[in-house]
Amino acid sequence: MIVRVEDEAQDWLRDVLGVDQPGMTRLSKLVTLLLEENERQNLVARGTLPHIWVRHIVDSAQLLHVSRETLAEGEWLDLGTGAGFPGLVVAALQPHRPVTLVDSRRLRTDWLQRAAEALELPNVRVVLSRVEDLPSGPHAVISARAFAPLDKLLELSARFSTPDTVWLLPKGARAAQELQMLPESWNHMFHVEQSLTDADAGIIVGRLRAGAVSKPSAAKGKRT
Repeated sequence: MIVRVEDEAQDWLRDVLGVDQPGMTRLSKLVTLLLEENERQNLVARGTLPHIWVRHIVDSAQLLHVSRETLAEGEWLDLGTGAGFPGLVVAALQPHRPVTLVDSRRLRTDWLQRAAEALELPNVRVVLSRVEDLPSGPHAVISARAFAPLDKLLELSARFSTPDTVWLLPKGARAAQELQMLPESWNHMFHVEQSLTDADAGIIVGRLRAGAVSKPSAAKGKRT
């Protein structure tokens, strides 16, 4: 099933993902906040605003569905979060889970902090930083929406992962290609799931096995 229109998006959230009324209320408020702030700074492309529930809300929320498993309790790390997708949506849907939103642009992080406060989400931690400068530490889930090519993303962020960490990486039409190009030095259990919001897009899902190693020079040498 591909969710294509706004009514389908909200129906999918309620009927498939099982979002309750407080969750839908938080998401509706997030949409309002985003539309207002997008008049002041370009959080998302204006052309996506008429389809905001499909292109941003469900596109983010589907990560709680496509993993096909119960995501372990623990901190969710969203790298290069931008306007808060997918991390802020996840936090609104799972207010019991600590969610860390990382972005290197102060205007974005200032807005994310205001939005988290307006949505009454004390589970959200907003960090103004480059990924390279973050302190290492394990997380239960790592997400990154179109943040960097897969090999580069792993080089930057494998230090936040354990063999139990689930990676959820929306990658658009290049998902399968990026996974195929991943150097063999990465000992992984990744696969591609079909996006629910774009028939041409995929989501890389899986884990890094114990002993997965970063070999930046080898990775760069194998790029085409």
